[in-house]
Amino acid sequence: MSSFKRDKKEEEDASSNPMANLEKTAVLQETRMFNETPVNARKCTHILTKILYLINQGEVLGTREATECFFAMTKLFQSKDMVMRRMVYLGIKELSPIADDVIIVTSSLTKDMTGKENLYRAPAIRALCSITDSTMLQAVERYMKQCIVDRNAPVSSGALVSSLHLASTAGEVVKRWANEAQEALNSENIMVQYHGLGLLYHIRKADRLAVTKLVNKLVQKHMKSPYATCFLIRIAGKLIEEEDAAAGTGATPQPSPLFTFIENCLRNKSEMVIYEAAHAMVNLKRTNTRELSTAVSILQLFCSSSKATLRFAAVRTMNRVATVHPPAITVCNLDLENLIADSNRSVATLAITTLLKTGAESSVERLMKQIATFVAEISDEFKVVVVQAIRALCTKFPRKHAVMMNFLSGMLREEGGLDYKTSIVDTIILAIEENPDAKETGLAHLCEFIEDCEHTSLAVRILHLLGKEGPFSKNPSRYIRFIYNRVILENATVRAAAVSAIAQFGASCPDLLPNVLVLLARCKMDGDDEVRDRATYYHSILNQSNVELVKGFVADREMVSLPLLEKSLAEYLKGPLTEPFDLAIVPKSQAVEPEVTEDAMIMNKAAPKAARSTREEQNTEKLLQIPGIHHLGALLKSSPPVQLTESETEYTVSCIKHCFAHHLVFQFDCVNTLSDQLLENVRVDLVLPDGFLTRAVIPCAKLPYGEKEANYVIVEFPQDIPSSIATFGATLRFLVKDCDPTTGQPDSDEGYDDEYMLEDIEITVADQMQKQKKQNFIAAWDSADSEEWVEAEDTFELSSVANLPEAVSTILKFLGLAAVNMSEFVSDAASTHTLLCAGSFRGGVDVLVRAKLAVSDGVTMQLTVRTTDMDVAEMITSAIG
Repeated sequence: MSSFKRDKKEEEDASSNPMANLEKTAVLQETRMFNETPVNARKCTHILTKILYLINQGEVLGTREATECFFAMTKLFQSKDMVMRRMVYLGIKELSPIADDVIIVTSSLTKDMTGKENLYRAPAIRALCSITDSTMLQAVERYMKQCIVDRNAPVSSGALVSSLHLASTAGEVVKRWANEAQEALNSENIMVQYHGLGLLYHIRKADRLAVTKLVNKLVQKHMKSPYATCFLIRIAGKLIEEEDAAAGTGATPQPSPLFTFIENCLRNKSEMVIYEAAHAMVNLKRTNTRELSTAVSILQLFCSSSKATLRFAAVRTMNRVATVHPPAITVCNLDLENLIADSNRSVATLAITTLLKTGAESSVERLMKQIATFVAEISDEFKVVVVQAIRALCTKFPRKHAVMMNFLSGMLREEGGLDYKTSIVDTIILAIEENPDAKETGLAHLCEFIEDCEHTSLAVRILHLLGKEGPFSKNPSRYIRFIYNRVILENATVRAAAVSAIAQFGASCPDLLPNVLVLLARCKMDGDDEVRDRATYYHSILNQSNVELVKGFVADREMVSLPLLEKSLAEYLKGPLTEPFDLAIVPKSQAVEPEVTEDAMIMNKAAPKAARSTREEQNTEKLLQIPGIHHLGALLKSSPPVQLTESETEYTVSCIKHCFAHHLVFQFDCVNTLSDQLLENVRVDLVLPDGFLTRAVIPCAKLPYGEKEANYVIVEFPQDIPSSIATFGATLRFLVKDCDPTTGQPDSDEGYDDEYMLEDIEITVADQMQKQKKQNFIAAWDSADSEEWVEAEDTFELSSVANLPEAVSTILKFLGLAAVNMSEFVSDAASTHTLLCAGSFRGGVDVLVRAKLAVSDGVTMQLTVRTTDMDVAEMITSAIG
């Protein structure tokens, strides 16, 4: 036996794979052997293996090549060799989407499918269904029905799975096989039962009542197949979620037999079923604390299982639960501590990240040290999981920033891909922007990283951050050396970003301006056009020592929305080009709220998602269809839709308020729910408060049954800013024409005028405010203590709120400002808190707000507003009062 023992080095050598160096042309030439008589089954099987290997390795066969290979393969049906025949079936399945005239083997496959050799029948069914389309399916429908209820389990399973694949192309035909699929549910074989349930659910999934009846019937009897039971649990969980969604968010969950079934599955004999039931229970929104603790206790038992798969499944589910219900997992901390030393590094990583989510602040440092012992041994995907857990800790325990920053900097120095490094940099940037105490440490670590950073995109992001945060640090000059090193050593893209970062220091630090001008002058001789242009641009502006010029074009540049800029330029180029393009009509870019997911792991390489857009970007394209809308300037803010009618009424109307610098556009989305009426000339008449002026009314020409159409009203704000907070009365007016409910055509051209009263519309402070994330709020607040700015201060009793978190949420919602420096986070036990907010009022008026909150009998607030317009300050304080 020693002769069969292979050296480890030999095993790692690529040449040990006999298929490693295959060439497509050579393999296709070998298929000539398929035509020989008699057939050499051994050699032909080997050639078929090579073809399948090439296809599965991504080798692309042309249509002609695939067709020639396919027809040569059909000659092998004359051999009775069992292994080769099954390889032929696999070859037919792989080549059928590429080759032409594949239906030529239909008769051979049908013969094998209905023959007596059971080893041929199941793979023949799979191959036949891969070449059959909806027009040919009826010819073999009778055979498929017979195979679904066949006594041989592999044949029945093969027919059921093939039927499931056919349902996507010939759904109507497959629906006729529901009775056979129902009969397969009674099979004693666990796989047939599972596949039968899968097909039956697919056939009935469009009919919710049929699915409910099926599930209610199956939950009452014991299913032998654990796979089918797991699938049934998933269907039941989906139905429960749909029932709860239909009942509404505020409704109390009603007792459900489906939930009882899932709960009973926690006592099943199969570990697979027990885990699936526990997983379903912790993910259902209706699960209460008692039920959640029961499911968590099951997961806790699995943590001590001898099977690595069960430990992994349990700890991964607990990791997700810890994101939403940390207290529920706290009882498992001891079991999770034991898993830190698990031989499976994936389990150990998930255990530690779960402990980081549930543990106390005192345990953070110890857990970090334990992660450091094996973090180099795990894959990038699990390293990202660790980084995500640390990102949550940066927000949860801001005082531990030093420990977390040191750990992240160590991870940055290790080998890793772009996604892994990006997640670390994102976490450090988040800590810098939200925690002022972490700024100096974080910037120092990022400066070290860009010295050896091989990813251009990351280097550019870090340089941008250094230009934004560095000038306001304790010692700004220390960062210029790191930035200028990039000008000397890096590629053109990074050099251009470094020039922009250096210019920020010259704009914000007067004592460093002479040195910055020298560096920019050197950059003018760079070999790249973009670098030279940026250096010349910044040098000429900074050299003039004009504060307003520097502020407008270097320090406080506002980025316009790039998607909307592209669309606006495209529209402009379609026009006559007689007037210059006006950049003022393009809205400024705003931060898009990150999409929050409960998944704690990024294990799948899914397709990249499309870039998310702001509400303003989504609405601007629709508003541009209104004639003359570009004269109003850039869209500053769009409100969420507000319902002006009840949802059950004959006409439903919702309103979106679009705020511009001096105008307000009301968008009324109307739906006609009466099938026997056609509405024309649909518009909303507003009762204007004092000072407001109507500039345009754009009615909806026709409003057919069931369709949503919009009409618009454009009003101008009053000159007196405090008067812009007002309430509008609204009435929906339209011309009614009776129509045929089936065709929607009006019975006659005559109609009658009608109207419908709507709810009042309020214009608030938040409707006119645009959020701004001030990265250096303290510096901005201190610099606002000057003659150019005005300050208003008042004290209020907030009688409508009971605690500080509720007060913070209410203030942010009322003012429409962005919280900065993580001041939106406050513990329930706190008795005092300071909320810092920033934004801009319509017209570009900067607004800074500091709200000092204290709890006594209620919540008391001392509000300080600093802005460049006294009327805006008075409006904010009077609106709260």
